[in-house]
This record gives sequence, C-alpha cells and structure tokens, in this order.
Amino acid sequence: MESTKLLLFFFFFFLHLITASSSSQPLFPKQAHPTKSGYLPVKPTTGSAIFYTFYEAQNLTISPDLSQTPLLIWLQGGPGCSSMIGNFFELGPWRVNFNKHPSEPLALEPNSGSWNRIFGLVFLDNPIGTGFSIAAKPEEIPRDQLSVARDLFVAITKFIELDPVFKSRPLYITGESYAGKYVPAIGYYILKRNAELAAGSQGVNLRGVAIGDGLTDPEIQVATHAVNAYFSGLINERQMSELEKLQVEAVGFTKAGNWSEATDARNRILNLLQNMTGLATLYDYTKTVPYKTSLVEDFLRHEEVKRALGVNGSLVFEECSDLVGEILNEDVMKSVKYMVEYLVKKSKVLLYQGQFDLRDGVVSTEGWVKTIKWEGIDKFLSAEREVWKVGGEVAGYVQKWGSLSHVLVSGAGHLLPADQPLRAQAMIEDWVLDKGLFGNAREVNLSSNFDM
Repeated sequence: MESTKLLLFFFFFFLHLITASSSSQPLFPKQAHPTKSGYLPVKPTTGSAIFYTFYEAQNLTISPDLSQTPLLIWLQGGPGCSSMIGNFFELGPWRVNFNKHPSEPLALEPNSGSWNRIFGLVFLDNPIGTGFSIAAKPEEIPRDQLSVARDLFVAITKFIELDPVFKSRPLYITGESYAGKYVPAIGYYILKRNAELAAGSQGVNLRGVAIGDGLTDPEIQVATHAVNAYFSGLINERQMSELEKLQVEAVGFTKAGNWSEATDARNRILNLLQNMTGLATLYDYTKTVPYKTSLVEDFLRHEEVKRALGVNGSLVFEECSDLVGEILNEDVMKSVKYMVEYLVKKSKVLLYQGQFDLRDGVVSTEGWVKTIKWEGIDKFLSAEREVWKVGGEVAGYVQKWGSLSHVLVSGAGHLLPADQPLRAQAMIEDWVLDKGLFGNAREVNLSSNFDM
C-alpha cells in the first residue's frame, strides 16, 4: 500500500514538473528569432520606414561561399496586408500553430517547408503604413505602383548595405495576391535603374520574380470569375449570366479609366459570388473555415515578441491596414502586365497558383498570360503542361518555355505555402536553381526538333 502511494506521489510530482516546464516555454523562443530585423528608412527626413525580418539560409548546400547564396524577398498583398502573414503563417522557418485546438495555447512551430532552407529570406512590410512599417503621415503612403516601387527600391538598397556580402548575392522578388502588382513594379524599377548605370557599375543583382495567386492584369482577370465558378460546379448557368453582367460593368469602368467605380464593381462581383456559393472563403473553396491569419496578429501584439523584433513598443500590429487599402483603392484595377512583359525579356518569371483559389487562381492567370507581348509566347503556349511530382506524389503541373514558368499546385488555395509547404518549397528551390522541370536541357532538345 505504501509503495503504491509512493509511486502515485512521484507520478504526480513529475507530471507537475512537465506541465510547469511546458507552460514556462517562451512564446517567441530564441531559436525562432530572425537573423536580423528592424527598420529600413525610406524617407529619412520624416521617419517613414519599412519594417523587415531576415532569416539566413539554414543550410549552405548550394555553395559554402555565402556571396553566391540566393536571397528571396517576400511581399504580401492586400493592398495593405503585412508580410508577417507570409512569415509566421506561410513560408517562414517558424509558423503559428494554426491547426491547434481552440483550447490549446498560441505557439510557434518549426516549418519544414520554409523558403530559407537553402536561401536567405527577407520579409518586407510594404508599403509604408502596413504591418510594423511606419508612415510618418498618410500623405506619404503610395497611391500607385511607381511610388510603391520607389520606396521598395530605397528599402532594398538599404538592406543590401547592411552586409557587404549581400551586394553580390542573386536576388529574387516573390509575393502573392496584390503583390501580383508589387513584385512586377519593383522588378521593373530595378532593371530600369540598372540599365541607367554607367558601364562597370554594379546594380541590384535581380535574377527573377515569382508571383503567387496574383492580381496583375485586373481587366482580364475580373472577367474570369463567372466561368471559373461555373465549371467548378459552384454556380449554375443563370447565376453565371448574372455574374457576367457585373463583369462587363467592371471591364467597362476599367477601360474608361473610372478607377474607383471599377474597384467597386469588382467588389460587387466577389461579394455576389460569395453569397451565391455560401463558401467559408473564396480563397479556397474546399475550406470549411477561413484561413486563421488572425493568429499572427495575436502573436505580434505580445510585448515580448515586439521587443525581440525591434519594434517600437507603441505600435499595435494589424494584419491588414484599412488606411493603406483606401489609399490604393484607385490602383486596384490598373494593370502592370507591361512590367511583366519587360521582366520576362530581361530576367525570368514564375507564375504559380493554388488549385482551389477562386479569387486569383489559375483560370484568371491563364486569361492574361496568353495576351502578353513577348517573342516566346507562342512557344510557351505550345509547350507541354508536365505532371510535376514531389516525394512520388502528383504535386501539380508545370508549363515552361524560356524565361517563363507557370505552375498549378495541387491541394492548395490562395495562401499556397500554408496549404502545401513542402510543394511550395520544392517549387521555389527548383525554379531558382533551374532544376527538374524548371531546367533548360529538355527545352533545348525540343527547340532543335522544332527547327527541323
């Protein structure tokens, strides 16, 4: 009897120790901290600055020489949504535990699909006024993509100056959703600035851009919602016709340059589609609840987290800024397709979408891609759409010719790296390194066959 009591005592004693130990774990453990974080001034006279977090590559497998290890920059969409969503919900090395039970505490978990496995990774809260970035006054928040690009160029230049080794590292700009505008805008701006440099001068070492589930050419994309939903089985023919009437209205406003009206018309289309389908979210029609990105906001409102990141203590984090969204309202329906056309001629471009995205998915992207002015477009459109496998499973489909690659990722929605982290990681790594279906060897063989 006494031995049983003793065993029970030790059992509950050790259970208490384990519970106390787990509850005392910090919310933001040291190993989850970025390599660098802080502010990159874009308007030093007023104090406006872009907030960044940087994570160095976990494994230097490409080259032991850090100067040759690629750097990825990530930009979130919105407009006005923080890249900390990308960091702590999608593709950073540590993510909030968004699959947790409601009774479980908020915590960070290692992400095996992080994009900094073999690359350096930078998250920028863009534009100023977004996330932890600082807009000294509302008038300084950009109203168009040229202004966005100017601020980003200053911030990226300041980041590169933080470490001499950054200057030579190959740079890739990536992002999703409304960053379907930001990414081409800053890529275009960098290449134009590089072209103006004197011979022998070194510019920003941009090698390519990647756009995930992006809004890039809204006039064409807004006209695809009805047919996409119809052939997905989510609406009937009468509902499709109703949506198509609104789409014609949105296109008309866009063609006339009535930008606010065009944005409002697009919102009416998306709201009606939401009401017709009753879906939890148009960002992924398979989900029964929306993405739990609010957990990132909860995490970043803790004082210990803000201190560790070097954030001004008075700032209250919001995952998306209504003010920035309002200021960029007239920009929403403006196209940046001409910027992509320039980029595909001067660098390389990756366009990728999640299979279940009803807002900016594959149908909407294919609609505008086939209209781009580029000498390789006919060969691209004729290229095989290859079955792409990761770990022996079908991960999606890849279509590539020359400098343009297009990927559909199976089993994913709008926030693709959150849904399929390992597939997203494999995609970005192979694309950057020209490996697998993103390689050029097969293309050369096909080209020689066509020449015959």
